[in-house]
Amino acid sequence: MDQIEYWKDRRLADAWATLQAHAQQGVPLAPDPSRLAFADPEFLLRRETRGIRFQLELLKPDLAQHEQGIENTVVVFGSARFCSEEAARELLARAEASGDKPASARAQTLLRNARYYEAARAFGGLVARHCADWPASEQLFVCTGGGPGIMEAANRGVHEAGGRSVGLSIALPREEAPNPYITPSLSFKFHYFALRKMHFMMRAKALVAFPGGFGTLDELFETITLIQTRKAKPVPVILFGTDYWQRLFNPQVLVDEGAISDSDLQLFQYLDDPQDAWDAIQLFYNSH
Repeated sequence: MDQIEYWKDRRLADAWATLQAHAQQGVPLAPDPSRLAFADPEFLLRRETRGIRFQLELLKPDLAQHEQGIENTVVVFGSARFCSEEAARELLARAEASGDKPASARAQTLLRNARYYEAARAFGGLVARHCADWPASEQLFVCTGGGPGIMEAANRGVHEAGGRSVGLSIALPREEAPNPYITPSLSFKFHYFALRKMHFMMRAKALVAFPGGFGTLDELFETITLIQTRKAKPVPVILFGTDYWQRLFNPQVLVDEGAISDSDLQLFQYLDDPQDAWDAIQLFYNSH
């Protein structure tokens, strides 16, 4: 049945019209046993219906991506706090003009790390341009966490190259709107981190982890763990920014202490150039 046909069913239309009217008027919905279950937020937000919410968060992005031909992705992780060189220079100029030394120090750090924003932007453009003419079944699409910083940069690079990209954002207390460079029909928001991370891996053919904080580490180590334990197929995992990653994390200690095997060090590689990262992804698949 055509999607539009569903909305010709007055029962569905009336149920959603009721919800919309309450939302627009700021009127809270009181429990109502006569309300259709699927259109009853009071019911759907109960602890007992959490499993239904899991399923919805799994299905909605999955169906939408499938319908739009998104089957293979290059996932880009990285800090939400980094910004472009232009933005960092503006912040530094304002901080120095005000004489605010702590603000100047923060802006100098942002300017130093802006190279990662620009590298992610360049990488997104590379993927989009190289894959534009590939067969639909083989085409790769950049997928990010949908937020600012490195995520924005990768989506921005794709947008500037005329391509499409995916954003999987997360609802947080200090909520950030999805960045404006995601393809609108491929911008999804999640409540559950677990379902969001599952979606990252469902279509991932490569992972490029730029410098980032706890969220980036969480996503990176979960991906490596899934590959190590063979819960996921091997994909190229690139730690972009050798100096950053080697200062942050010394995996040789894990080998020395017997916590991982020496061969596990081959699950990822360090690179520092967007073209090298793209070449490494292509080499991985050409050799497998």
